[in-house]
Amino acid sequence: MRATISGGDNGWYDSTGVGGDITLIRELAIKPFYRCNIWHVRGSDRDMLVDSGMGIVSLRKHLPLLNERALIAVASHTHVDHIGCHHEFEHCAVHAAEAAILQQPDRHNTIADVYLTDRMFEGAIPHGFSSASYSVRGVEAAMQLADGDKINLGDRVFEVLHLPGHSPGSIALWEQASGVLFSGDVLYDGPLIDDFYHSVVDDYITSMERLRALPVRIVHAGHFGSFGRARMIELIDEYILGKRAPGCPKVLI
Repeated sequence: MRATISGGDNGWYDSTGVGGDITLIRELAIKPFYRCNIWHVRGSDRDMLVDSGMGIVSLRKHLPLLNERALIAVASHTHVDHIGCHHEFEHCAVHAAEAAILQQPDRHNTIADVYLTDRMFEGAIPHGFSSASYSVRGVEAAMQLADGDKINLGDRVFEVLHLPGHSPGSIALWEQASGVLFSGDVLYDGPLIDDFYHSVVDDYITSMERLRALPVRIVHAGHFGSFGRARMIELIDEYILGKRAPGCPKVLI
């Protein structure tokens, strides 16, 4: 299933069913490196949204799927490309370590000051948008998450895994029954970033080692494509080996 949703005068969102009542939502006008994967999960009692994109175009206005049922919007972390539309949802959740950022985001604490440039767009820059001044809107989290918390959708239960390193409050969502992992920016099939102002490489290595032990079947990541367990192990081992190589700095602030 694929549907392109109009955003203003141009198509902005694209939604694709990936199986298991999971839908991938993408912002078509943003290049893949900068484009956050937005995930919608259907549950029997309520739905879950994992991340909400850049916030340049409203999610709820252009994706009717998000207005059909009760929904909890989870932030995998609070970088600008992942929390742009969280303010549109009444029930938001984020790890406690980044709740203050979600409530009062600015260009520095969401890394917009170093991350956003005009180069992130595939084509024309949206009318009225300024990469030099853009900042997302804040929202108070209805739920501050901790490691081991459960997000219950009725017939589906996701465990919160606190996996710091990329950022202090980075989380993944693990459904043991299906082997599905939503990994946010902790792990994706691309260049992993551990040199933001609040990144800690030692923590990142510990988080990777924890992920490696899980019997994951498929990873739905914060960027780029989904992948299976074999690729997950490769990516984790490549990261750990690279950071433990002689002369590699262990902590980047």
